[in-house]
Amino acid sequence: MTVPHLSLTDLVGTLAALCSMASFVPQIAKIWREKDAASVSLRMYVVTVTGFILWTAYGVLIESWPVAASNTVCLALSAAILALKWRFSGKPG
Repeated sequence: MTVPHLSLTDLVGTLAALCSMASFVPQIAKIWREKDAASVSLRMYVVTVTGFILWTAYGVLIESWPVAASNTVCLALSAAILALKWRFSGKPG
């Protein structure tokens, strides 16, 4: 069995995907801890979720599992923030 070579392009893409995925975690933790999502923009997260749906579809269409997989994780995390916004906000907006 050979170990696949990790090119600079693959390394940069992997680091970018990890940073994108990790960027949502502090917001989720803050909302959950404080049970407050008033400072979260509903419109921004609707657009963000829509964007990740489209990126995931793009990854599937071009048959790029790294693009599809990383954007699926980002979609799940941004959708979690959107769900928490609806759950903990008296009125969304």
